Amino acid sequence: MSNFLLFPIAIAMSAKIKKNKLEIDYSYDFELLGVRTSLKGYKLAWYLNNSLKINLVKVQDLIIHFKKDQTASYDRYTFKTQLNELNLFRNKPSEPENSSPDLVPEYPHFDFVLMTQSEEKLSGNRLHEYLRNIPSVELATLIPLTALKSKDNFIF
Repeated sequence: MSNFLLFPIAIAMSAKIKKNKLEIDYSYDFELLGVRTSLKGYKLAWYLNNSLKINLVKVQDLIIHFKKDQTASYDRYTFKTQLNELNLFRNKPSEPENSSPDLVPEYPHFDFVLMTQSEEKLSGNRLHEYLRNIPSVELATLIPLTALKSKDNFIF
């Protein structure tokens, strides 16, 4: 009788469990602009507010959970309308002693990243022109999403 009980357990242990992976293909309906400047975040937000006639406001930091139980927070300024959303992020973590990666580690030379989502296409080219006219902005350029591995950091 004891051999009879062991037989079903042995069959169950030798059976392989089929594993499925869930792959999600996100729609990246935003544009990113990298900004290099010596300005602090609040001052850059102030210049953008004045030149674009918007109201970027400091909101709760963006918190990213990386692999190996590493977490980092990034300064964030936001402006939303029914058709547009504009987010200004600091590329470096808020905690300087933290060894976390940049928000966009492929472009460590950028101090800020400007993310635009728009129905009416407040295009990156137009924003690029406004950014170039701000004093102390050394560089402002579009970041191509196709080659960007860290674009998932902007899905929240």
